[in-house]
Amino acid sequence: MNNMNQPRTLAIDIGGSGIKAALLDHDGSMIGDRQRVPTPPKPVAPEVLVGAINEVATPLGDFERVSVGFPGYVRDGRVLTAPNLGSAVLAGFDLQSALARRWGKPVRVLNDADVQGFGAITGQGVEMVLTLGTGAGTAIFRDGEIMPHLELAHHPVSGNKTYDEYIGNAAREKKGRKAWSKRVAKVIEILRVVVRFDHLYLARRCDDSRCLSRCRSPAARYRRKKGCCPVPGPVSRHP
Repeated sequence: MNNMNQPRTLAIDIGGSGIKAALLDHDGSMIGDRQRVPTPPKPVAPEVLVGAINEVATPLGDFERVSVGFPGYVRDGRVLTAPNLGSAVLAGFDLQSALARRWGKPVRVLNDADVQGFGAITGQGVEMVLTLGTGAGTAIFRDGEIMPHLELAHHPVSGNKTYDEYIGNAAREKKGRKAWSKRVAKVIEILRVVVRFDHLYLARRCDDSRCLSRCRSPAARYRRKKGCCPVPGPVSRHP
């Protein structure tokens, strides 16, 4: 089939500080450059969010379908929680249907860690994704099938601190790279006991690249994909 006749996917990543968009070909490779706009100030009203998403997508040109990663709990395309954008104004908003109406294209909206996981997993065994950015995100898969989403990021992990507060960007900037790395290693050990994953994928959000690393259990061998930013040392040396 001619490449021009194959569907192009508009991939949207909604973050706490920026909304990113790129076109992907049928193999998942990026077509051209990605686009980015700042995330509107919190609380982000539904119509403001849709407008910002449309703004970042417009320069990319034509597409046939849409994939959206959202930083919160999403069920059937409807937002249930949005801690970094404003749950009070977004809870109950059917983002999937709103974008489908806007563009007249099929749209799928999932939690951002779930979306990122689909691009990383092998489809074998219990695989877990831990994303590190404004907050922390998790996704769990079994033999390639996604499991019901758990908002572990809002569960207390150390005293009254949630995963978001303990290993999010604010903690990294406040505590420094070394102390933050030790916190990430501690969280990995907790998740290892709770989930008993076969593979763990670490993804750190960066402005200039997607960072994706892999940590195997039980040996927990660490491997960093070429071209991605390193996850700090104590995690990579984890036994």
